Amino acid sequence: MTDTETPATRAARRQQGGPPLIAVGLAYGVLMLTGVILSIKTPPPSAGAATVLAYDRGHQTLLQVAAFFGFGAAAPLAIWSATVYRRLRTLGVTAPGAVIALSGGLLAAASLALSGLIGWTTAQAAPVAGPGLARALSDLGFAAGAAGFVVPLGLLMAGVSVPALLLGLTPRPWAWFGLVVAAVCELSALVLLTGALDVTLPIGRFASLIWLVAVSLLLPQTRHGVRRPAVAPVPRPVPS
Repeated sequence: MTDTETPATRAARRQQGGPPLIAVGLAYGVLMLTGVILSIKTPPPSAGAATVLAYDRGHQTLLQVAAFFGFGAAAPLAIWSATVYRRLRTLGVTAPGAVIALSGGLLAAASLALSGLIGWTTAQAAPVAGPGLARALSDLGFAAGAAGFVVPLGLLMAGVSVPALLLGLTPRPWAWFGLVVAAVCELSALVLLTGALDVTLPIGRFASLIWLVAVSLLLPQTRHGVRRPAVAPVPRPVPS
């Protein structure tokens, strides 16, 4: 933004920045957490097929409502990702980080939506499904909503945190926090091979929400709000 811009031009630029990040981030957080809470007693991947089928038939309404909230959380996450991409571009980020953040956010939103749709299908099929189908739908929903969601979420965090760290867009502790949680998110891909790393899933899911809310509040809207590191004055040579 230059000094020759009129107030009307500045207002137009602000309107093109998208919705407030904090409003969209909180909407995502409320919907996602509600879906997780409603699904907390869902049988784990290690449960037997008969156990899964019995749970599905006894909790059809709960499964359907949880799927609704999980599916609903995908929309604000996609909006947040697109808005933060536009914000990064406005702040002068031309490196691939902004595109990586957008790609990761959209992939995470798509996985979250897919997980919700699978959950809804599970609820509808429960009365007529056999143990094998119930087990398959449960595993597919877990894969989409666990590693399929958390891994691309790590790309979103890394894509924002790296330029935030290098350009001083947010306080350094929050940028480092985002990078550490992003690494945990990427590590969660290994849950597809071993259940020993299942703990990375809740860490990535809930710590990323804390980071997302913080970034929504801390990321400046224009370059005038960028935090620049203090530079020590260069001493002038003393004339001889």
